[in-house]
Amino acid sequence: MTSPVSPLPLPLSFEFYPPKTDDQRVQFDRTVRKLKGHAPQFMSVTFGAGGSTLSHTPETVQRLRSDHGVAGVPHLTCVGGSREEIRSLLKLYRALGCDRIVALRGDLPSGMARSGDLRHASELVKLIRDEHGDHFKIEVAANPETHPQADDAHADLRHFKTKVDAGANSAITQYFYNPDAYFRFVEDARKLGVEIPIVPGIMPIANFSQLRRFSDACGAEIPRWISQRMRALGDDSEGIREFASDIVANLCRRLIDGGAPALHFYTLNMAKPTLAVLERLD
Repeated sequence: MTSPVSPLPLPLSFEFYPPKTDDQRVQFDRTVRKLKGHAPQFMSVTFGAGGSTLSHTPETVQRLRSDHGVAGVPHLTCVGGSREEIRSLLKLYRALGCDRIVALRGDLPSGMARSGDLRHASELVKLIRDEHGDHFKIEVAANPETHPQADDAHADLRHFKTKVDAGANSAITQYFYNPDAYFRFVEDARKLGVEIPIVPGIMPIANFSQLRRFSDACGAEIPRWISQRMRALGDDSEGIREFASDIVANLCRRLIDGGAPALHFYTLNMAKPTLAVLERLD
């Protein structure tokens, strides 16, 4: 699948969650149409663990590829799946024409009793390599501000290197708003011998209250000065949108100038917040 050259000096990718209702599918299609004009290298689809939701990710990947002509890339997690279920999904994705996988440990959803046969993302990466050799380019996660469940930052780095040693080709980070955290993480990883690209994950700010909930759950720090400015803007929705877009665009400029290999946007299936950032960068 070919696409026009991105106007930015580095590759872009966009992340979606799989729509489950007709209204969500309409919004999903509308968002994809708007964002694919920025020539993404791929669009990834998060993994719905548990029961019938397992089908939504393959359906959405196929929708991206057949309806939109975009390289759809599935997320695959250890959570809730047996080795055989994971093997079946890998065969399905290969049959759909996928040559890239985002391999994650995943978090156990509330109410789910079993975590699956695999406990760590490094085991998942190894299984993919053992079963399919070099067919899939494997993306893994990285946490510039340290995973909230890690014992400490050094342990988190060692876990990251274990995934790389298992066969990962590239990494996508959790979102952050402090570029120095990203640059320091990359520097520390390089000192450990990690040579793969480490792509910063970018979260445009659409709803600040929602962002705070996400950040509390995943350990991403929102700098105090951003929170204070948001609070000062009060009910000024237009001012909040402008400020939020400027903040994220400036972050992206710092990352581009500092040598980031690509940018990966967490869209939450909305086009406007991401487009507002990209317009400032263009």
